[in-house]
Amino acid sequence: MALEALSSSELLNFIMYDSNLTTPFTYNNNNNNDSSELELAGSCSSMPPPPPPETANPPAAQPPRKKRRRRPKVCKNKEEAETQRMTHIAVERNRRKQMNDHLAVLRSLMPETYVQRGDQASIVGGAIEFVKELEHILQSLEAKKYALLKQENIENDDDDTKQVLDTPFAQFFTHPQFSSSHSQLGNNKSIADIEVTLIETHANIRILSHRRVRHLSKIVASFHSILLTILHLNVTTLDELVLYSISAKVEEGCRFNTADDVAGAVYHMLRIIEDEAILGFQS
Repeated sequence: MALEALSSSELLNFIMYDSNLTTPFTYNNNNNNDSSELELAGSCSSMPPPPPPETANPPAAQPPRKKRRRRPKVCKNKEEAETQRMTHIAVERNRRKQMNDHLAVLRSLMPETYVQRGDQASIVGGAIEFVKELEHILQSLEAKKYALLKQENIENDDDDTKQVLDTPFAQFFTHPQFSSSHSQLGNNKSIADIEVTLIETHANIRILSHRRVRHLSKIVASFHSILLTILHLNVTTLDELVLYSISAKVEEGCRFNTADDVAGAVYHMLRIIEDEAILGFQS
């Protein structure tokens, strides 16, 4: 009876759902001239929501960092290591022997008064004092030579004699930054010959200028103000000229790092001293 009731119905509507479709569809089945129509309608609210779409441009994964390959250590055998060590010891021994020989010769060339002890520092320090003393003697002899030539008033065609008379102490200046005959400051001549050589933190300064009242004390005070400590100082006078040979140390915090900077500072302080002398003379 149930089957007959089922077959006798003209139209049976069954609602079917497909999990993969979101729109209803109709299923028609014709069997023995009996039309059976299946309609699929409704919504898919009862089904689980579809998964969220993936992003269009997912972040690119960073490649793993490559590990640096360490160079394999060269393993030396005991014989090579021992040979290298002995070679280094021999080189160092020869260096020390040469240093001791040179220090011994240097000490023998100096008077005993300049070397109180036999250690390396005392020998080198005494050599510096001795060289500065020889420099002062040489400058004094040059001044006496100039005065003698001027007094005798030698007139000849000897170019060397003329050069000595025209430019005294010229042999003490090799490459001066400022010169009274060839100035680097426009068309005006420099007020002094200034040459500075700088090695690390030690400066050797030569100044040839006109003599002024309290000239030396003002120069020493000016050097102290710009953080230049005077280690050695030689002064040689010749008529109205004076030659200063100064060995100075550039202290920490000094803003002059090159020889040209130090020469420019020396020129500036000499210019101030010259202007003060002129104002004092006019007053």
